[in-house]
Amino acid sequence: MNWHQIVNTLLRNSASIIKITLTGTIFLILLLLLVVPVTYQAKVSILPPEKNSQLSGLGSLLAGSDLNNLLPGGSNSASAQLYGEILKSRSASLYVVKKLKLAGYYNSKNNIDAAEKLSKNLNININKEGILELSVDVQSYFLPIIFSDKEKLKKLSAKISNTFIEALDDINRKKISSKAKNARIYIEQQLIQTKANLDSAETALMQFQKNNKAVALPEQIEAVIKNAGELKSEMLKTEIQLNLLKSNVNENNRTYNSLEKKLESLREQYSKFEVGSKDYMLAFKDIPALGKELASILREVKIQNEIYVLLQQQYFKEKIQESRDLPTIEILDEAITPEKKAAPKTLLSGFAGMICFFVLSSVFFLVQEKKKFH
Repeated sequence: MNWHQIVNTLLRNSASIIKITLTGTIFLILLLLLVVPVTYQAKVSILPPEKNSQLSGLGSLLAGSDLNNLLPGGSNSASAQLYGEILKSRSASLYVVKKLKLAGYYNSKNNIDAAEKLSKNLNININKEGILELSVDVQSYFLPIIFSDKEKLKKLSAKISNTFIEALDDINRKKISSKAKNARIYIEQQLIQTKANLDSAETALMQFQKNNKAVALPEQIEAVIKNAGELKSEMLKTEIQLNLLKSNVNENNRTYNSLEKKLESLREQYSKFEVGSKDYMLAFKDIPALGKELASILREVKIQNEIYVLLQQQYFKEKIQESRDLPTIEILDEAITPEKKAAPKTLLSGFAGMICFFVLSSVFFLVQEKKKFH
């Protein structure tokens, strides 16, 4: 058939084509309005976690955060991506199912089955700024006008979205509390050992002063001893931080490697005090044996005292972190009851259906016309 024949065929059967198209379109729209299940979505947005905002002190090492700015923090998108994976987890879906009692809504035998169905209806989007947007498809039954309460479904969609954020906050707080607890237990053990070392050093100092009376050292020597003590104290602090990281990260971790390099540098500096250097010997070569012994005891007391103070500070930080009950998630826009349905798109689907009916009916009459020539 040529174009002239095609146009004539379509014009000759235009009334039938229009009739079929209108009938089909009206039927489709009625089907979408009355029969097809309606879907509602309520969107909630949360801000990405701030760098190092959740953990402090030694416990932050367990979470992979930086130490004294040795490493830059992760990007917002990467942090938000972690939130997204937590929201997709079974734990998050179970939390929502249990709190809102959704097993009946999903016609499930148990909460786990309902959680799996809920997870499939979860929609998560993360933009380039790291803002996470979440919504859940809440669907009615067939013939929604008869068998479903649309207002109830709208409110349920908002409740589910907001409860997912509660689930994320609950999981995040438990994770933070667990890491803080591990750090607290480790610090408790170090406190006991350091207290014993401090008591021993103070006892040695007291016994020395009792046996030999007080030995005064020049201010210059005291300054050198102070520096050596601070250097040793920094070495022990770094060793504690390395021990805390050792069981939680691999040897290729950038924070761990940076701490090892820092400790090696500190040891090199301190070795000058141990074996003697030009500056150090100038300060100590004329000190009597008793003066050297007193210097060693004073240095040990200072080192153990500084470590004990540091551990006490960190201990109370981790204890507070472990027991605190503050929100860890910042909500940008809370989910509210949607005014319109998310699906089906009646007008758009009706328009697309009208085009399909028009094309199909036109093809039908063209085929019929072609058969006549054969």
